Amino acid sequence: MSAAAHFVFSTSGVVWAIAVAAAWVVLRPRSAAARRTTFGVALFYLIVSIYSVPMAVTEVVARPYHRFTEADVPRGCVALVIFGAGDEVVEGWDEHVAIPDSVGAARVLEAFRVYGIAKPQWVISSGGNPDPNDTSEPSSTNMKTMLVRLGVPADRIIPESASRETHENAVQSAAILRPLHPDGVVLVTSAVHMRRALGAMRAAGVDAVPAIAPDSWFQIDRHDRLLPSNHGLYYSGEVVHELLGLPYYQLRGWLR
Repeated sequence: MSAAAHFVFSTSGVVWAIAVAAAWVVLRPRSAAARRTTFGVALFYLIVSIYSVPMAVTEVVARPYHRFTEADVPRGCVALVIFGAGDEVVEGWDEHVAIPDSVGAARVLEAFRVYGIAKPQWVISSGGNPDPNDTSEPSSTNMKTMLVRLGVPADRIIPESASRETHENAVQSAAILRPLHPDGVVLVTSAVHMRRALGAMRAAGVDAVPAIAPDSWFQIDRHDRLLPSNHGLYYSGEVVHELLGLPYYQLRGWLR
Protein backbone atom coordinates (compact mmCIF):
# COMPACT_ATOMS: atom_id res chain seq x y z
CA MET A 1 0.00 0.00 0.00
CA SER A 2 2.71 2.47 0.99
CA ALA A 3 4.93 1.62 -1.98
CA ALA A 4 2.03 1.93 -4.42
CA ALA A 5 0.96 5.32 -3.04
CA HIS A 6 4.48 6.68 -3.17
CA PHE A 7 4.89 5.46 -6.76
CA VAL A 8 1.66 7.08 -7.93
CA PHE A 9 2.71 10.39 -6.36
CA SER A 10 6.23 10.40 -7.77
CA THR A 11 7.92 11.68 -10.91
CA SER A 12 8.07 8.10 -12.19
CA GLY A 13 4.35 7.71 -11.59
CA VAL A 14 3.59 10.90 -13.52
CA VAL A 15 5.75 9.86 -16.48
CA TRP A 16 4.30 6.35 -16.68
CA ALA A 17 0.69 7.51 -16.34
CA ILE A 18 1.03 10.17 -19.03
CA ALA A 19 3.01 7.82 -21.31
CA VAL A 20 0.35 5.10 -21.08
CA ALA A 21 -2.47 7.59 -21.66
CA ALA A 22 -0.63 9.12 -24.62
CA ALA A 23 0.04 5.70 -26.12
CA TRP A 24 -3.67 4.92 -25.86
CA VAL A 25 -4.50 8.10 -27.79
CA VAL A 26 -1.92 7.27 -30.46
CA LEU A 27 -3.20 3.71 -30.88
CA ARG A 28 -6.87 4.72 -30.71
CA PRO A 29 -6.98 8.31 -32.01
CA ARG A 30 -10.76 8.26 -32.45
CA SER A 31 -11.42 6.97 -28.94
CA ALA A 32 -13.24 9.52 -26.78
CA ALA A 33 -12.40 7.43 -23.71
CA ALA A 34 -8.68 7.69 -24.47
CA ARG A 35 -8.87 11.46 -24.82
CA ARG A 36 -10.92 11.84 -21.64
CA THR A 37 -8.52 9.59 -19.72
CA THR A 38 -5.49 11.54 -20.91
CA PHE A 39 -7.14 14.81 -19.91
CA GLY A 40 -8.14 13.32 -16.53
CA VAL A 41 -4.62 12.07 -15.82
CA ALA A 42 -3.12 15.46 -16.68
CA LEU A 43 -5.69 17.30 -14.54
CA PHE A 44 -5.21 14.92 -11.62
CA TYR A 45 -1.44 15.43 -11.52
CA LEU A 46 -1.80 19.17 -12.00
CA ILE A 47 -4.03 19.37 -8.91
CA VAL A 48 -2.06 17.06 -6.61
CA SER A 49 1.26 18.74 -7.46
CA ILE A 50 0.01 22.13 -6.23
CA TYR A 51 1.38 22.47 -2.71
CA SER A 52 -1.73 24.19 -1.35
CA VAL A 53 -3.83 21.09 -2.02
CA PRO A 54 -2.08 18.61 0.34
CA MET A 55 -1.44 21.49 2.75
CA ALA A 56 -5.20 22.12 3.01
CA VAL A 57 -5.90 18.42 3.61
CA THR A 58 -3.19 18.32 6.28
CA GLU A 59 -4.84 21.22 8.11
CA VAL A 60 -8.06 19.20 8.26
CA VAL A 61 -6.35 15.97 9.39
CA ALA A 62 -4.27 17.82 12.01
CA ARG A 63 -7.03 20.18 13.13
CA PRO A 64 -7.14 18.88 16.75
CA TYR A 65 -3.44 19.63 17.20
CA HIS A 66 -1.50 22.84 17.64
CA ARG A 67 2.04 24.09 18.08
CA PHE A 68 3.45 22.79 21.36
CA THR A 69 3.78 25.44 24.10
CA GLU A 70 4.73 25.59 27.77
CA ALA A 71 1.06 25.05 28.67
CA ASP A 72 1.25 21.60 27.08
CA VAL A 73 4.17 20.35 29.18
CA PRO A 74 3.11 17.36 31.33
CA ARG A 75 3.70 17.61 35.05
CA GLY A 76 6.51 15.68 36.67
CA CYS A 77 9.21 13.69 34.92
CA VAL A 78 8.84 13.87 31.15
CA ALA A 79 9.97 11.59 28.32
CA LEU A 80 10.16 12.86 24.76
CA VAL A 81 9.62 10.45 21.85
CA ILE A 82 10.43 11.33 18.24
CA PHE A 83 9.37 9.11 15.35
CA GLY A 84 11.76 8.88 12.41
CA ALA A 85 10.72 9.52 8.82
CA GLY A 86 13.48 8.05 6.71
CA ASP A 87 16.94 8.90 5.49
CA GLU A 88 18.59 10.21 2.38
CA VAL A 89 21.74 8.35 1.34
CA VAL A 90 24.47 10.53 -0.18
CA GLU A 91 27.04 8.61 -2.22
CA GLY A 92 30.70 9.59 -2.57
CA TRP A 93 33.44 7.95 -4.63
CA ASP A 94 34.22 5.37 -1.98
CA GLU A 95 31.88 6.00 0.95
CA HIS A 96 28.29 6.93 1.56
CA VAL A 97 26.48 8.67 4.40
CA ALA A 98 22.84 8.59 5.49
CA ILE A 99 21.24 11.81 6.71
CA PRO A 100 17.64 12.57 7.77
CA ASP A 101 15.38 13.50 4.87
CA SER A 102 13.52 16.82 4.98
CA VAL A 103 10.56 15.33 6.87
CA GLY A 104 12.83 13.69 9.44
CA ALA A 105 14.92 16.85 9.83
CA ALA A 106 11.76 18.90 10.47
CA ARG A 107 10.82 16.46 13.23
CA VAL A 108 14.28 16.77 14.77
CA LEU A 109 14.01 20.56 14.79
CA GLU A 110 10.65 20.32 16.55
CA ALA A 111 12.05 17.80 19.04
CA PHE A 112 14.88 20.20 19.85
CA ARG A 113 12.41 23.07 20.33
CA VAL A 114 10.22 20.91 22.58
CA TYR A 115 13.31 19.76 24.49
CA GLY A 116 14.05 23.37 25.40
CA ILE A 117 10.47 23.87 26.63
CA ALA A 118 9.69 20.57 28.38
CA LYS A 119 13.20 19.73 29.72
CA PRO A 120 12.59 15.96 29.39
CA GLN A 121 14.63 13.47 31.35
CA TRP A 122 14.80 11.09 28.37
CA VAL A 123 14.57 11.47 24.59
CA ILE A 124 13.69 8.31 22.65
CA SER A 125 14.83 8.50 19.04
CA SER A 126 12.73 5.85 17.28
CA GLY A 127 13.28 4.57 13.77
CA GLY A 128 15.07 1.71 12.06
CA ASN A 129 15.64 0.88 8.41
CA PRO A 130 12.50 -0.31 6.57
CA ASP A 131 14.67 -2.70 4.57
CA PRO A 132 16.31 -5.26 6.90
CA ASN A 133 19.15 -5.65 4.37
CA ASP A 134 19.96 -1.94 4.48
CA THR A 135 23.26 -1.43 6.31
CA SER A 136 23.03 2.38 6.45
CA GLU A 137 22.70 4.17 9.75
CA PRO A 138 19.06 3.99 10.88
CA SER A 139 16.89 7.06 11.45
CA SER A 140 17.30 6.69 15.20
CA THR A 141 21.07 7.17 14.96
CA ASN A 142 20.87 10.01 12.45
CA MET A 143 18.30 11.86 14.52
CA LYS A 144 20.40 11.38 17.64
CA THR A 145 23.45 12.80 15.88
CA MET A 146 21.47 15.81 14.72
CA LEU A 147 19.98 16.40 18.18
CA VAL A 148 23.42 16.25 19.78
CA ARG A 149 24.73 18.79 17.29
CA LEU A 150 21.84 21.07 18.20
CA GLY A 151 22.72 20.81 21.88
CA VAL A 152 20.83 17.88 23.40
CA PRO A 153 23.14 15.87 25.73
CA ALA A 154 23.93 12.48 24.20
CA ASP A 155 23.33 10.67 27.50
CA ARG A 156 19.70 11.84 27.48
CA ILE A 157 18.97 10.17 24.12
CA ILE A 158 17.92 6.53 23.83
CA PRO A 159 18.01 5.26 20.23
CA GLU A 160 15.45 2.65 19.16
CA SER A 161 16.50 1.05 15.87
CA ALA A 162 14.33 -2.08 15.60
CA SER A 163 11.13 -0.46 14.27
CA ARG A 164 10.37 -0.24 10.56
CA GLU A 165 7.03 1.59 10.53
CA THR A 166 4.66 3.53 12.80
CA HIS A 167 3.10 0.55 14.60
CA GLU A 168 6.55 -0.78 15.50
CA ASN A 169 7.71 2.74 16.46
CA ALA A 170 4.94 2.80 19.02
CA VAL A 171 5.43 -0.76 20.31
CA GLN A 172 9.20 -0.43 20.65
CA SER A 173 9.00 3.02 22.23
CA ALA A 174 6.39 1.81 24.72
CA ALA A 175 8.70 -1.05 25.72
CA ILE A 176 11.49 1.44 26.47
CA LEU A 177 9.16 3.74 28.39
CA ARG A 178 7.70 1.14 30.76
CA PRO A 179 10.74 0.66 33.01
CA LEU A 180 11.42 4.41 32.99
CA HIS A 181 8.00 5.21 34.53
CA PRO A 182 7.72 8.80 33.22
CA ASP A 183 4.92 10.98 34.53
CA GLY A 184 4.21 12.23 31.03
CA VAL A 185 5.20 11.57 27.43
CA VAL A 186 5.48 14.04 24.56
CA LEU A 187 5.36 12.64 21.02
CA VAL A 188 6.99 14.50 18.13
CA THR A 189 6.09 13.69 14.54
CA SER A 190 4.77 15.45 11.44
CA ALA A 191 1.39 17.16 11.64
CA VAL A 192 -0.18 14.91 8.99
CA HIS A 193 1.22 11.82 10.73
CA MET A 194 0.21 12.73 14.28
CA ARG A 195 -3.31 11.25 14.31
CA ARG A 196 -2.05 7.77 13.34
CA ALA A 197 1.04 8.02 15.54
CA LEU A 198 -0.95 9.01 18.64
CA GLY A 199 -3.47 6.24 17.99
CA ALA A 200 -0.65 3.72 17.64
CA MET A 201 0.91 4.91 20.90
CA ARG A 202 -2.43 4.59 22.73
CA ALA A 203 -2.84 1.07 21.33
CA ALA A 204 0.62 0.30 22.73
CA GLY A 205 -0.44 1.59 26.15
CA VAL A 206 1.04 5.11 26.08
CA ASP A 207 -1.06 8.28 26.26
CA ALA A 208 1.17 11.00 24.79
CA VAL A 209 0.93 14.76 24.37
CA PRO A 210 1.28 15.73 20.68
CA ALA A 211 3.97 18.09 19.38
CA ILE A 212 3.45 18.51 15.65
CA ALA A 213 6.31 19.31 13.28
CA PRO A 214 5.35 21.37 10.22
CA ASP A 215 6.18 20.31 6.70
CA SER A 216 9.62 21.57 5.72
CA TRP A 217 8.11 23.79 2.98
CA PHE A 218 5.32 25.33 5.05
CA GLN A 219 6.86 28.83 4.92
CA ILE A 220 7.27 29.02 1.14
CA ASP A 221 5.86 32.05 -0.66
CA ARG A 222 2.09 32.05 -1.15
CA HIS A 223 2.56 32.39 -4.90
CA ASP A 224 4.77 29.29 -5.01
CA ARG A 225 2.14 27.31 -3.10
CA LEU A 226 -0.16 27.65 -6.10
CA LEU A 227 2.37 26.39 -8.66
CA PRO A 228 2.89 22.70 -9.49
CA SER A 229 6.06 21.34 -7.92
CA ASN A 230 7.74 18.04 -7.20
CA HIS A 231 7.47 18.72 -3.47
CA GLY A 232 3.73 19.32 -3.80
CA LEU A 233 3.44 15.96 -5.53
CA TYR A 234 5.52 14.24 -2.83
CA TYR A 235 3.50 15.92 -0.08
CA SER A 236 0.27 14.68 -1.67
CA GLY A 237 1.71 11.18 -1.53
CA GLU A 238 2.40 11.58 2.18
CA VAL A 239 -1.16 12.78 2.79
CA VAL A 240 -2.69 9.89 0.84
CA HIS A 241 -0.42 7.45 2.69
CA GLU A 242 -1.83 8.73 5.99
CA LEU A 243 -5.44 8.70 4.80
CA LEU A 244 -5.04 5.07 3.74
CA GLY A 245 -3.07 4.17 6.85
CA LEU A 246 -5.75 5.26 9.33
CA PRO A 247 -8.43 2.68 8.33
CA TYR A 248 -5.75 0.03 7.80
CA TYR A 249 -4.44 0.52 11.35
CA GLN A 250 -8.01 0.52 12.66
CA LEU A 251 -8.70 -2.84 11.03
CA ARG A 252 -5.47 -4.31 12.41
CA GLY A 253 -6.27 -3.13 15.95
CA TRP A 254 -3.23 -0.86 15.97
CA LEU A 255 -5.18 2.35 16.53
CA ARG A 256 -7.07 3.70 19.53
